[in-house]
Amino acid sequence: MKPRNDFPQTLLEAIRYFSNIDTCIEFLVSQRWPDGVTCPICGTQDVHYLANQRRWKCSNPHSLRQFSIKVGTIFEDSPIGLDKWLTATWMLAACKNGISSYEIHRGLGVTQKTAWFMMHRIRKAMQDGSFLKFAGHVEVDETFIGGKARNMHMDVKKRRITGSGPTDKTAVFGVLERGDEGKRKINHTKVRTAVVSDRKKKTLQAEVRANVKAGSALYSDALMSYNGLEAEYAHQVVDHAVEYVRGKVHTNGLENFWSLTDRTIGGTYVSVEPFHLFRYLDEQSFRFNNRGTRYLPVNDADRFKMVVGGIVGKRLTFDELTGKDGTTQAECF
Repeated sequence: MKPRNDFPQTLLEAIRYFSNIDTCIEFLVSQRWPDGVTCPICGTQDVHYLANQRRWKCSNPHSLRQFSIKVGTIFEDSPIGLDKWLTATWMLAACKNGISSYEIHRGLGVTQKTAWFMMHRIRKAMQDGSFLKFAGHVEVDETFIGGKARNMHMDVKKRRITGSGPTDKTAVFGVLERGDEGKRKINHTKVRTAVVSDRKKKTLQAEVRANVKAGSALYSDALMSYNGLEAEYAHQVVDHAVEYVRGKVHTNGLENFWSLTDRTIGGTYVSVEPFHLFRYLDEQSFRFNNRGTRYLPVNDADRFKMVVGGIVGKRLTFDELTGKDGTTQAECF
């Protein structure tokens, strides 16, 4: 199978393009198996296509010899057609402020519960999973994220709001690697986030060491939890009670990211359960990290292909998503 060369560039074109199931399969094959279809069980390429079933059959004798394009991906065991899956993926990858499950429910003709499940599975594909540490000029900052009481239903408000300030919000840590300076910015800033249990020194400094290469220029605010990092990093502090910028010493990049995240959650998702917050952060980080530059543009089609490139090996079941399998929030990272 060879992919067509008239790949869509807009949502309308994508809907038309992926309306044919065979086109969907051809596209996914080109992304998943560019060197030829491979059996997900034994790894052989000695397979043949069953056109009437739209499945492949492996020539080696073992269980599950027949397999579809969905096997081993976020689409596995889903009765939803690939036309709807790929359209939903395009929409989530392209919409700067996210897209609610109710919009997917109305637009694709699936139930809201199904749309919500689909969105989380697509967010799973957006996870970076890189173990490379940031280097160069790096900002670190933390914030609290939680739904606004005025946007909540009364029963949710009673359950979620028990105090004032950050009492009922979730602590989130962020690290940002600054991109190129000057006019020709080929490499832009990139961000990485994690939900943390608290803002104590042990917690935050462990995150810094896990994500930032020793010797890097490190910028933070005046939170006491960052004290002591000078031995490992070129650490400089900006005290927001006095100033917000002192030359290169600032955390404005992360402040900008937190602002975008707050608008996305508050404006689109309204209220996010702490158990699922890291998935929404993965979504926001993905779009932020793949926004492109003037000299290296990235469009909606490019981001869509990036998400599709991450669908393999990231299956997410409904029991795991809802915690019915005993999974805790910490185990989901």
